[in-house]
Amino acid sequence: MNDFRQAATNGEFLITAEVAPPKGGDITHMMEMANCLKGRVHAVNITDGSRAVMRMSPFAASLILLRHGIEPVCQFACRDRNRIGLQGDLLGAHALGIQNILALTGDPIKAGDYPDAKAVFDLEAVRLLKIVGNLNRGLDGNDKPLPDGAVDLFVGAAVDPQCKSKSGLERRFEQKIAAGAQFFQSQLISDFDLLEKFMYQIANGYQKPVLAGIFLLKSAKNAEFINRNVPGVEIPQHIIDRLARSSQPLQEGIKIAAEQVQMASQLCQGVHLMAVKREDLIPQILDLAGIPALAIDSPHANII
Repeated sequence: MNDFRQAATNGEFLITAEVAPPKGGDITHMMEMANCLKGRVHAVNITDGSRAVMRMSPFAASLILLRHGIEPVCQFACRDRNRIGLQGDLLGAHALGIQNILALTGDPIKAGDYPDAKAVFDLEAVRLLKIVGNLNRGLDGNDKPLPDGAVDLFVGAAVDPQCKSKSGLERRFEQKIAAGAQFFQSQLISDFDLLEKFMYQIANGYQKPVLAGIFLLKSAKNAEFINRNVPGVEIPQHIIDRLARSSQPLQEGIKIAAEQVQMASQLCQGVHLMAVKREDLIPQILDLAGIPALAIDSPHANII
């Protein structure tokens, strides 16, 4: 059973959180953070070379989560593999029981820790979505039948409601819908007026779940770092000032994130929580926002 897919189909308020695979062979920290999310989120996103930084394979990390009864959303970035490798990994994900896929183009190589590595980008997110749709229908990327059967993947895509070009945002969103995206997780939201406009002017007509990206700001310095280094995101000055004035900036950041969860709950079907290296604080954010624990069984434990 895919709890995330079922909840999305039922129109429930969806909650996901993001956990990075380890940069090394020890999974202890990843599992400590992921275990804190049990019963509070429908699924846990495992990143695929986020910011072009080398980390453990997201497929291996997703399988580890499954073995511990945690449902993953496995991110697939086009940056590092061609269409042969991507299809092979998608078939493998299905075989391992990894059903939720987030199709991404991928961050530029220059942003990461191997700036001289060779980028692939044989595909981008829309074309990857189309390939997943083909595989679900029992066809490969060349529209040839798969002799060993179709897959069953629940595929989503990213969206940036704060994109400066409304026409570009609408066109890209529609392309991803047409290519088969079943859900959307947004970039970090700092302007909820723009999120509201996106939902009412573009997204609501398509009736696909949109999960607003909520980021835990740990300090004013953290917020300023994001403003300098994350394209398309501008943390408002009043939020930075609020963090700077607080004698306990981390607790203030938790309050801000909870307020944003509440705002997002009035606009869209879910939230995607990002609390880099402090995923253990996500239950506090949800409690403060008035989001109850989930009544979800864990049928995935020890399946492989």
